Amino acid sequence: MTLHFWIAARACLMFTLVCCLSSLITEPLSAVEGQDKWQPLFDGKTFEGWEGDIDTVWRIEDGAFTAGSLKKKQADNNFLATKKLFANFELKLKWKLEGTEGFVNGGVQFRSKRIPNHHEVIGYQADLGAGYDGALYDESRRKTMLMKPTAEVLAKATKPLGQWNDYRIRAEGKRIQLWLNGIQTVDYTEADANIEQTGIIAVQIHGNATSVVQYKDISIQELSTSTRLSGD
Repeated sequence: MTLHFWIAARACLMFTLVCCLSSLITEPLSAVEGQDKWQPLFDGKTFEGWEGDIDTVWRIEDGAFTAGSLKKKQADNNFLATKKLFANFELKLKWKLEGTEGFVNGGVQFRSKRIPNHHEVIGYQADLGAGYDGALYDESRRKTMLMKPTAEVLAKATKPLGQWNDYRIRAEGKRIQLWLNGIQTVDYTEADANIEQTGIIAVQIHGNATSVVQYKDISIQELSTSTRLSGD
């Protein structure tokens, strides 16, 4: 009776140890695999992988892409853009906006392209500032607000001017979703089949304002074609 008991106890102990070792082996690996999907687009120190009016409009301060001044008005819209094109992805970043005069505003462009010999770009923009936080705008193309959050949602999602905000942007096929500070503000499906689904990512300072805008902690997770919505 005692021998059988110890044999059973030993078998139970061995099974528990195997389960624990298996957990220790597999959990860190799965965590690493998940982390590997996210790639930084900005190292916090250099403009590597980006192009635009570097040093004349855009600079790096406190680990953030920075543009504008609280003493001098920014004349025109200006964009700092990735050299690489992206199609289906999830993008995360932080932004902060300050301003004293004019249209204090910025934005995160995606699936966009530059207009040749011009300061503007064409494409989707996750808007920010001037009452348009969390909204989806079509910059220089249809020039219209495609979707914006309700006043109730905006009240929950927005922070006072001068504080850091979190933006999450997900583009899958024709579907575009935005989250501001963890709250979803947009779930939009593109009805126009002619709208391009590939392009640059860019950050904006809006013209005609005395303002400073900053962007940091920019990372992306590209989505495979198998993750697209059915029917896209």
